[in-house]
Amino acid sequence: MLSRWAGCCIAVQQRWVFAVMAFLALFNAYAMRMCLSITITEMAQPVNFTQEMIDLETCPNLDNQLGNGTSVAVTGDGIYLWDEHLQGIILSSFYWGYVITHIPGGLLSERFGGKHTLGCGLLFTAIFTIMVPLCVQWGESTALIILRVLMGLACGVIFPSLNTLTAHWVPQQDLSLITALIFIGVDLGAIGATTLSGIILKHYSWPIVFYFFGGVGLLWYVLWLVLCYNDPEEHPFISKRETAYLRKALNGHTHKNTPSVPWRHILSSPPFWALLAVQVGHDWGLYTLLTDLPKYMKNVLKFNVETNGYLSALPNLCSIIYLLFISWATDKCVSANWVSKTNARKVNTSISTLLPAIFIIGASYAGCDRVSVVVMFTLGLTFMASSLPGIKVNSLDLSPNYAGTIMALTNGVASFTGILTPYLVGVLAPNQTLSEWRIVFWIVFCVFLFTNTVFLLCASGDVQKWNDPAFLNKERQEKDKNKA
Repeated sequence: MLSRWAGCCIAVQQRWVFAVMAFLALFNAYAMRMCLSITITEMAQPVNFTQEMIDLETCPNLDNQLGNGTSVAVTGDGIYLWDEHLQGIILSSFYWGYVITHIPGGLLSERFGGKHTLGCGLLFTAIFTIMVPLCVQWGESTALIILRVLMGLACGVIFPSLNTLTAHWVPQQDLSLITALIFIGVDLGAIGATTLSGIILKHYSWPIVFYFFGGVGLLWYVLWLVLCYNDPEEHPFISKRETAYLRKALNGHTHKNTPSVPWRHILSSPPFWALLAVQVGHDWGLYTLLTDLPKYMKNVLKFNVETNGYLSALPNLCSIIYLLFISWATDKCVSANWVSKTNARKVNTSISTLLPAIFIIGASYAGCDRVSVVVMFTLGLTFMASSLPGIKVNSLDLSPNYAGTIMALTNGVASFTGILTPYLVGVLAPNQTLSEWRIVFWIVFCVFLFTNTVFLLCASGDVQKWNDPAFLNKERQEKDKNKA
């Protein structure tokens, strides 16, 4: 049977098979993570608005434009009495578990390979997603919070293990483009979560959303076990030609049997701290928008659930188109020596933070001009896609050997913003009014500005000396010699 698979698949370049399956991994991970963000708008009973809130503070209903002197209660099919504060806790609870397993995930994938670390993370996320309706029926918000924490624990290993696998499968000259193709899964996962959830919610009950996305995740796991492996040498279907190509392309900075993680060097590295800072800032804005934008669309702008799904997905669709272009352009410019790798990372990172900061503030002052608000949010989230050839690949720049650990540290710490931002939105915008949300968006603006400044001052796109096993081994030998 194995020989038949090998004969069939040997003509296919396996690094692209890995790229497709990694893309689907992120698609499923984000779809399962985010489907609650729009589903909760139908699960929970909505906020009741009175006349004093409507005047300039909320927008008139699209289906029934209201004049002055009219009071209204926005009604829906929600059956659970979850106020904005509790909804914020529910949405943030995923990240309570998510931040815990990043470093274990990075260490496990570097020690044993990323295949099963990533696969098991997606498998358990799918199982927990399917369990959501039963758990909510049994224990309402408490059970849902516990389940979301477990989902976070499972998902926390995904990015570190994926980074480890990428270091063993993607040559430097194709790094931005192939990584972009993989990370499109994030945007398409968000599109799938919002658009498909909106369609399902219109025609079926909300539990179907979780059964659907969880079932797709289980199917992915079966394909992953068969098609993907830790590195080219372990792969049974890869051609000798591709193995030789990847060995030559990757062996300069990617090694087997590397020394243990050089914690002292990593934690004393200015480029690492610059990457950590900007990752925190970027995720602060990203999680604020991805987690709570559907609520803004429904409660403030008064879009119905299906329109909400389409409009929440629109920025992600534009991000995909822009991401492919900017990643190709970055690889082209770096390969042709038109710009250094360090400057390419700084330019893309600035685009991914400063422009979205401006557009998000613009949206907050556009009021109830729905077209302007949608355009502003779409442009803001589109330009945030520059974070991939700016921020996301920078851990692979600094240290291909320890990319999983660096991703675990930066993404893990930054994921604390996923805990804080939904809770902060619940506290700062309990009535879901325009003025309350404006405060939320100004905080995003300030965080973007500060963290990008840190990155511009201290970032690097060069491989650090502590990535080299020879350097680390020599240093440790000298240290042992001095002790003796």
